[in-house]
Amino acid sequence: MTSLDKPTEDAQQDSRAVTEAALFEAFGGVRGMVETVVPGLLFVTIFTINKDLHAAAIAAIATSVLLVVVRLVMKDTVKHAFSGVFGVAFGVVFAMMTGNAKDFYLPGMLYTLGLALAYIITTLAGVPLIGLMLGPVFKENLSWRTRNPGRKKAYAKASWAWGLILLAKCAVLFPLYWWADTTQFGWVLIALKIPPFLLAVWLTWVFLAKAPPPIDVFAEMEAEEKAEKERKAALAQERGDTAPTSHRREA
Repeated sequence: MTSLDKPTEDAQQDSRAVTEAALFEAFGGVRGMVETVVPGLLFVTIFTINKDLHAAAIAAIATSVLLVVVRLVMKDTVKHAFSGVFGVAFGVVFAMMTGNAKDFYLPGMLYTLGLALAYIITTLAGVPLIGLMLGPVFKENLSWRTRNPGRKKAYAKASWAWGLILLAKCAVLFPLYWWADTTQFGWVLIALKIPPFLLAVWLTWVFLAKAPPPIDVFAEMEAEEKAEKERKAALAQERGDTAPTSHRREA
């Protein structure tokens, strides 16, 4: 294990600050949560008031597009807003095809179930999904797999947390999808949007804050490139110094 692999107390404190910033960036922060909730909230509100599927669907998709436009105008990252547009669009298509407003939520539920299984399966396979997602954000890529076992363990714990929390959410929503009416189901789904997400993010922060700091593989690559350039420059300088001496001896 190199010196880069051995965390110090200062490095741990720096790692916690970096972890907070990275999680905020990766999961969109407060604004990302708002963009996730607002279209669905608008859909269920309008449908609760007038039971008009078309009006609720149009309002939801228009709001999602508006959120993307606002981010583009502000020259901000649009990945979270775009994901919201795709999610809402699939929901609208499902609901319009079946004529059942409840189906607006079905694609998101299936995505949640698939994501929960992905977290669990990748962790069992030794490549926890959270590590794959956050490795590039922390500039460590996949170095945690072989060089930072404490960090790999933290990623595994975090992935288990995400998988089990999302499975628990699905265990609540799927029975309600069959039993509850559209309005009741919609409000329960909206209520379960943020709390499980916040719990999973908080647990991820707890596990990673206690883990060894990430190994900055990009900094290592830059250092190696710099050392290689210096070596080549020194070699070229040495050749330049010896060449005139050789010519003088021949003369």
